Amino acid sequence: MIYQEAYEKLKQCGQEHLLKYYEELSREEQEGLLAQIEATDFEVIDACHHMGENKKGKITPLAAMQLDEIEANREKYTETGLAAIRAGKVGAVLLAGGMGTRLGSDDPKGMYNIGLTKDMYIFERLICNLMDVVRQADSWIYLFVMTSDKNHEATVKFLKEHDYFGYNAEYVAFFKQEMAPAADYDGKVYLEAKNKISTSPNGNGGWFISMERTGILDIVKKAGIEWLNVFAVDNVLQRIADPCFVGATIAKECAVGAKVVRKNAPDEKVGVMCLEDGRPSIVEYYELTDELMNAKDEKGEPAYNFGVILNYLFREKDLEEILAKKLPLHVVEKKIPYLDAYGNLVKPETPNGYKFESLVLDMIHELDSCLPYEVVRNREFAPIKNKTGIDSVESARELLKLNGVEL
Repeated sequence: MIYQEAYEKLKQCGQEHLLKYYEELSREEQEGLLAQIEATDFEVIDACHHMGENKKGKITPLAAMQLDEIEANREKYTETGLAAIRAGKVGAVLLAGGMGTRLGSDDPKGMYNIGLTKDMYIFERLICNLMDVVRQADSWIYLFVMTSDKNHEATVKFLKEHDYFGYNAEYVAFFKQEMAPAADYDGKVYLEAKNKISTSPNGNGGWFISMERTGILDIVKKAGIEWLNVFAVDNVLQRIADPCFVGATIAKECAVGAKVVRKNAPDEKVGVMCLEDGRPSIVEYYELTDELMNAKDEKGEPAYNFGVILNYLFREKDLEEILAKKLPLHVVEKKIPYLDAYGNLVKPETPNGYKFESLVLDMIHELDSCLPYEVVRNREFAPIKNKTGIDSVESARELLKLNGVEL
C-alpha cells in the first residue's frame, strides 16, 4: 500500500489523523505504518455506535452431562475418543496471546514460572497435561499455539529454547491472532507510537478466523483433523484432547462440547451454559438475573449451575460455516496508552476508550447443539489470573500439589 491509498482508506472512515507524523518517520517506519493501515479493519469502530444492541434472547436451561453419567460410560467414551485421536482427527488449539502483566511479569503469560523447588512454567505444565494423552493414545496430536503481536517472538523463542518441553516439534505450529484497533469514546483510533496504531487482540472468538487467515487451516485440512480442542493458557490443571470428553461429544453427535464445573456459589463469577432462543449459549455472570440465579430444575437443583472453563471441542466443518457469518462485536471499556496532541505517550490511570472483541460464546450460539461436560473442579480447574488470592498463582500451586504435581 502506498501513502495515497492509505490516506484514501483512512479518509473513508474519518481516521486521517493516523498519518499525522508520517513525514517524521524513517522509510522503514513509514512502510510499517502503511502495512498496518492496510491490514486493519476499521469497520469495527462502527460497533461504538451500536453499544447495547447485543441483547440476550430467551434464556432456558441446558442440561449438562454430569459425573455419574460420565463414569457409567467412561470406558465406551474413552475408546471412541482414543480411536479419533489415533486416526489423527483431533487437534488442540492453545490461546496464548496474553501477557503476564497481572502476575507482575513483562513476559508472555505462558512463560510464568510457577515452580517452588524447581522451574515449572505454565507452558510446560500444559504440555505435560497433553503428553499424558499422547502416551495414552500412543499418537501425537497437533498443537496449534495462538500468539499475538505483543508476544509472538518471545513465545516461539521460549518454546524452541526449551525444546517444546519434550513435545514433537513437527506437531507444533504457531499463528498470530488478528488485532483490532483501539479507539477513544468518539471512535477515533489511537496511535500508541508515531508509527504504530493502537491495537489489541480481537477476543477469544477470533481464534478460528485467525487460523484461516494465517494459513494454519491448511494444515488442519491436510492432516484430516475433524475436531479442535481450544483451551486457555491460564488453567494449569486442564485435560487437553481428553479422550473421554472427545468420545462423549462424538457419541452425542454434538457440534461442540464444553467442559464445565459445578458452581461453588450461585453468584460465582463464571459464565454458565444455557439455551438462548433454543440454541446453545453462555450467559455471563453479570447477566444472570436473580430469577435465573435462583431457578431450579426438575430435580430441585439450580438450573444454571455449571460454569464454563474455556475448554471447548469444536467440530471443524461447523467452524468453517461460521467463517461466512459476521459474529457480534463486543465493545469493552479499557485503559489505552496513547499519544497526546504533542506526540507524548500517555498511560492513563482510568479507562479512556474502547477495545473491540469477538467472543467464543457467540461461536457456540451459531451452532445447533452443545454438550456441557462436567469435570471435577479440584482436578481440572486451576486458573491463574492473579498473583495472590482467588484464581491465583498461590491457589493453582495448592491444587497442583493436591493432584500430585511436584513443584
